Amino acid sequence: MILRYIDDFGSITSLQAYADLGITQLGARIKELKELGYSFKTVPQKGVNRYGKPTHWVKYYLDNGVC
Repeated sequence: MILRYIDDFGSITSLQAYADLGITQLGARIKELKELGYSFKTVPQKGVNRYGKPTHWVKYYLDNGVC
């Protein structure tokens, strides 16, 4: 589902994985996919939460498909 989501939408974040796919621990799932030979580009993102506090997350992109 993660690979299809990235194919359909270009990237995925932990929030999107949970809200749209019901997947928690996206980083662990990405690690499993890497172990299967997939390569990902990670891009750090910054923002503020609903209380105005700084926060950060990672956006994952598929990088060159299967190695």
